[in-house]
Amino acid sequence: LQSNCCGPGFAEENTSSEEQATIKITGKSCLASPNLPDFCGCSPGWSSAFYGAECFDSEVHSYLKNLGKQKSSESQNIDAKKVELEQLLMMETKNYRKTIKFYQKLLQKERRSKGPETKSMLPKLRGQLQEMKSKVQFLELVKKYQMMYAEQWGVESYVLPAVIHTGKADTMDTAPMDESSLLLYYNTEKHQCNNQNGVRVLQAGTPLGLMAYLYSRNAFLEGYVQQFLYTFRYFCTQEEFLQFLLDRISSTLSSASLDPSTSLTKICNRSFYILQAWIEDCYSVDFATNTDLLGTLKEFISSKVASLNGYGERLLSLLEDASARKSGSADMCSGVGKCEEESEEGRKTLHSLCKKLSEDVSRKNFYWKLSKGVGPIAQYQREWLHTGSAVLPKPCCSSFTEESSVSLARADEVGPVLLMECSAQQLCWQLTLLQQEVFNKCHPVHFLNSRALGVKDKCVAVPKAVSAETVSLKVCNLFLSKCIQDQYLLQLLKNADSVSTWVAAEIVTCHTTKRQVSLLSKFLLIAKCCYEQRNFATAMQILTGLENLIVRQLPAWKILPAKVAEIMEELKAVEVFLKSDSLCLMEGDRFKTLPTIPSAHVLAMHVQQLETGGFTMTNGAHKWTKLRNIAKVVSQVHAFQENPYTYAPDFKLQSYLRQRITHFKDADISALAADNCANFHQIPAEKHSRKIQDTLRKMKATFQ
Repeated sequence: LQSNCCGPGFAEENTSSEEQATIKITGKSCLASPNLPDFCGCSPGWSSAFYGAECFDSEVHSYLKNLGKQKSSESQNIDAKKVELEQLLMMETKNYRKTIKFYQKLLQKERRSKGPETKSMLPKLRGQLQEMKSKVQFLELVKKYQMMYAEQWGVESYVLPAVIHTGKADTMDTAPMDESSLLLYYNTEKHQCNNQNGVRVLQAGTPLGLMAYLYSRNAFLEGYVQQFLYTFRYFCTQEEFLQFLLDRISSTLSSASLDPSTSLTKICNRSFYILQAWIEDCYSVDFATNTDLLGTLKEFISSKVASLNGYGERLLSLLEDASARKSGSADMCSGVGKCEEESEEGRKTLHSLCKKLSEDVSRKNFYWKLSKGVGPIAQYQREWLHTGSAVLPKPCCSSFTEESSVSLARADEVGPVLLMECSAQQLCWQLTLLQQEVFNKCHPVHFLNSRALGVKDKCVAVPKAVSAETVSLKVCNLFLSKCIQDQYLLQLLKNADSVSTWVAAEIVTCHTTKRQVSLLSKFLLIAKCCYEQRNFATAMQILTGLENLIVRQLPAWKILPAKVAEIMEELKAVEVFLKSDSLCLMEGDRFKTLPTIPSAHVLAMHVQQLETGGFTMTNGAHKWTKLRNIAKVVSQVHAFQENPYTYAPDFKLQSYLRQRITHFKDADISALAADNCANFHQIPAEKHSRKIQDTLRKMKATFQ
């Protein structure tokens, strides 16, 4: 559904709600926020940035249009739509959960008894679950579309210069501006839904023009707001953007008319919605890392907004919730405005089911041909050995590099024994959970401007002897100089490098060629399992470790079974696939049903490719088409975070893996290999002496 089709109609449906959007308080009149109970959940989300105007199709619009209408002649009411949609979604989700539990019980029964009745019921039930899943997802999309109340406060494009003029302190000395001096458009072909000759699409704009376009009608539905929140740091700082919003609120809050159709009222309410969306989606990268910015916002809300408008208290509450989630190490993928633990539980169950229903085709994701000789990896069925579990401490950290020295000593005593005892699939699951732990803390903005952090192609992001704080931001900095940039990407890449070093170190420290062959096979099988489960991060980390120059020269490769050695070629094909297209993992609907963890370094390189070239036109306007493409690519970070892996955590094994990774994270592979005779090609003594005798015989013959 394009913006010109649905946007104006959406605003017209809310006329009755707008007329009731004001209240009177004893002693004075003030502007009230419409539908205040629905204030939370305003952020458009990653799908808005990725799909743009096509996020909501005509079916969603038609379904919402018919909600809340008991009779064909009855007028539409947004509150009636909300009530009916909530009831439908709650009922469908409840039935869906019951069916999931029944399906799981039936699946367990089938594994035990393998009765013919159970086998015949499972396919039918699986088909019903697919239909129910699709219906629940559709209703969630309708709910997301319905919650974009901010569109009723959008203004026409000719009002945008007035948006800028409204925030000026001295309006008498301000020269009049027209839209053409702020924004540039290009026309597309005739639209399917109307009789216009073409549709204007934003091409470029000045910083003020791009900020003003946030107030245009359909900016939320077109995906512009979410794309702007991802990319505005290329042309303005966080302080400048915040001041722009606060100036519009200050100049319209007290003088806004009670008539919701006036421009001042629309600018005021739209400012609050934009501010809310910014807090919900980017608190961790903008406000949590900048105490001055957060303090300015809190002081403004407390002193100028809280006493006049219902938005004030809700914004302060939103900031408190965001701060609590940040300090509590909550998943960064979920918006700070999303509540309702029950719905969150249902969402996880939905993702879990989607994964189970898609397991039968999970190995058909890509375009390369998988090795037929390597069968499915056996399930881990044995209990932990007493000698192994006895020396493992309880986990007490949240990253690869936070373990005590005592724990490291114990893990060093155990060595790679537990790697050999555990199945490749079990190790894949726990490494995936560890990788998911660090990936869920990243944000799409973290992948922007990575050149300024020293991230380069085919090299380690940060030298081991240099801390992240010492990286110079003066080289290739695409953000404004005063723009504060969170450097979490460096930590993500450092963890990846630690895993690669661990893989290489475990192999070169094996004292026999036979054990090296076993460990090489184990890591190859783990990597294969990882990419089949769409954990491309760990798969590429293992590949990097195996491609270490020292590891590749080991004699063990020559006696590695051919079927296992073929996995190495598969991994290289996966790497080529990931580097081929920045959106290759977003093709089709697989990423919606199967959990995915991308390779952080590969994604950063794709973003750097998009960042190549100028960001401004000859007239100084910033290229919005370029910024929009960047936003689309980085939005997949939030898309993948919405669908988590649901493996059962094995805390003992995770603790052991953390310890081993930390133990070898700064290891010198060449030094470790030099102390091990198994890393060198051995020449038998008899063969060596025979060569000497042959050489002497040849030399003697030359003198005769």
